[in-house]
Amino acid sequence: MQNIPQPADALEFLEANPEIEFIEVIFTSMAGVPRGKRVRRSELLNIYENGRLLPGSMLVVDVTGQDCEETGLVWGNGDPDFLLRPVPGTLVKAPWLGEGVAQVITSMYNLDDTPNDLDPRHVLQRVLDRFAEINLTPVVACEIEYYLVDPVRGPRGELRLAPPPGKANPPDLIDVFSLRDIQDYAPFFKELWRLADIQGIPLEAVISEYAAGQVELTLHHGPDALRAADEALMYKRLARGLAATMGMEATFMAKPFTHSAGSSMHLHFSINDDAGENIFASENPQGTLVMRHAIGGLRETQAEAFGIFAPNANSYRRYRVNSYAPTAPIWGVNNRSVSLRVPAGPPKSRHVEHRFAGADANPYLALAAMLAGVHHGIINKVDPGPPVEGDGYKAAASSPHQVPGNWYAAIDALDKSDILRDYLGSRFVDMYCAVKRVEQDRFFSEVVSLDYDWYLKTV
Repeated sequence: MQNIPQPADALEFLEANPEIEFIEVIFTSMAGVPRGKRVRRSELLNIYENGRLLPGSMLVVDVTGQDCEETGLVWGNGDPDFLLRPVPGTLVKAPWLGEGVAQVITSMYNLDDTPNDLDPRHVLQRVLDRFAEINLTPVVACEIEYYLVDPVRGPRGELRLAPPPGKANPPDLIDVFSLRDIQDYAPFFKELWRLADIQGIPLEAVISEYAAGQVELTLHHGPDALRAADEALMYKRLARGLAATMGMEATFMAKPFTHSAGSSMHLHFSINDDAGENIFASENPQGTLVMRHAIGGLRETQAEAFGIFAPNANSYRRYRVNSYAPTAPIWGVNNRSVSLRVPAGPPKSRHVEHRFAGADANPYLALAAMLAGVHHGIINKVDPGPPVEGDGYKAAASSPHQVPGNWYAAIDALDKSDILRDYLGSRFVDMYCAVKRVEQDRFFSEVVSLDYDWYLKTV
């Protein structure tokens, strides 16, 4: 059983925060959307002592929160309850919801207190256990891009950028690394950092990205991948919540604007040995042999994992040539046109930046799928081939290694993956693919305005 918190954690929190009246109990299913309950202060201790029951169908709801009966986990098994237990270190105040509100992340367990194999946190833990067996520890960080947009759509229903707080107009230039844009949105970022500190989220620098209204903030790396995923989830929730209090929306859609850059979730990783030393550290900019094996494993598994890195219909609009989004599993040193990038830096900091995942990906599953490829490469000593130099997009076009070009192909590739079934769990892969196929059918059955624009008077 994973690290279960003690009731003393809840008692200490309540004693230190007498103003707290409500606690939001958060569970994150396959779709990566936080859901849960708001409970009263008097209920918290019981949750820490006995857990909280939740219908098992919550494991397999789609991105909109609808049941997916095709999984057999709704009516087929009578939709039984399972047990939520709090995640240590995630009971924190949530001031943007009001001074009397806190939140806690939970994991789902079976009624006998064994981890439920469909919970994304447990799927990630399953992969981490494989590293522990060989006395290695992944060191990871998430780097997430997003847009600040106007909650009110334009006259044609179009999405629009949000003006900075106190300003009349939104930014209208790409103006990459713009200090002016950062200054204009300073009230948002100042409060974001303050609240992140309250929640223990290690939020670092902000930059204005390669699109008007797009920003990126980095989360500090650490040797606890589960905690890194928790922090990514907490951060996205915080950014959305805070933006709403300032008359904006923070959107983590992978491609919210047709003619602007998409939003990614870059995953940075290195591997520590049992002495806490980085086994990728090297004077060679290409890193150590074991780092190259890790890259080789990623190159070999990325097509099969693509349905996790790009989980939604909109995700596939992001992958375009010369867009800073990768188009094939190739690697290079200090090269942003490849998908697996070895950044410049001192030897002890040698690591890999995985650039495939969109900002819309479930952080637990994205890390699990990436680390599965890393472990596979290290164990099997997979050769990544030579690094790409120069234009990675040109190299990608002729590479024998490609990724699926659409949502259907990606889910089919995951479904057929023996490697990911081994690492993530065969039942999990079955259920994930079932949920995504339900989403595909629901999404593409809708008639949208573009149908009318293209076909109403032309066919």
